[in-house]
Amino acid sequence: MGRILAISSQVVRGHVGLSAIVPALQRLGHEVLAVPTIVLSNHPGHKRAAGTQIEVNTLESMLEVIDANGWLTDLDAMITGYMPTIEHVALVAKAIDLVRSRAPRAAVLVDPVLGDDPRGLYIEQSTAMAIRSALVPRANIITPNRFELSWLSGCTVDGIDDVAAARARLPEKVQLLATSVPAGAGRLANVSARADSVAVCAVDRLAKAPHGTGDLLTGLYIGLRFGRGLDEAAALGRAVGGVRQAIANSVGRSDLSLVVTERIDWAEAPPAAVEIIPDPRPRPGGGHKPIVSGD
Repeated sequence: MGRILAISSQVVRGHVGLSAIVPALQRLGHEVLAVPTIVLSNHPGHKRAAGTQIEVNTLESMLEVIDANGWLTDLDAMITGYMPTIEHVALVAKAIDLVRSRAPRAAVLVDPVLGDDPRGLYIEQSTAMAIRSALVPRANIITPNRFELSWLSGCTVDGIDDVAAARARLPEKVQLLATSVPAGAGRLANVSARADSVAVCAVDRLAKAPHGTGDLLTGLYIGLRFGRGLDEAAALGRAVGGVRQAIANSVGRSDLSLVVTERIDWAEAPPAAVEIIPDPRPRPGGGHKPIVSGD
């Protein structure tokens, strides 16, 4: 069992932000220290929503007490997600530095929650710029969607071959796990990229996906990668397989269903196939040469 600090949004109904990340990690057997930056009744994509931001000084006091009680010293990982203001970003940057001083081996995953297609940015540009300058360089892993990757890197991301070029514009040590990357007719890819290799896990594009799939993927991936010690490709395949099962369990719903029954366990679903590309540089005429593909 691992211990993971997660700082993001929380909803009363549905499974987005911490309300997806925490169940994913707990289902994998991990302890979660969950710190909300904002509490909402539900995902704001619904017709009505209400809630409040958690004041920065309140979060700071909470983190100070968590530290004083000695609960940061044995962290396996830290996740950061939705940041409502530039002041929240600054506090979380300090929190990352504190975690690194208390638990130097803990991995830091930054989910840069900036916006999405087709709307674009849905936070203030100054806050998005602070995430890019203060949080992304501190991360071991970032998990942007297609729009966020393009915005962070300044590169056009229209397909899998564009991901390596975009990753090259990010801090060198950062592993990229990009979601919702176009992968041909009717397909989207989740792409894990380093300087020397790319792992691709493609899925069918859905006409309408329930809210929270990206947060669930983040929770499952870090729980499998750093809590259970799986390598990048295995963690990616298992995480995508879990999200795929959760979506199948949620047909007809606007939000994910994470109920576990005797017959349906989304966290232990069969893994999705992952394709490893050893040389991520674009090839003449496009395309790539896979060396491994497995279920």
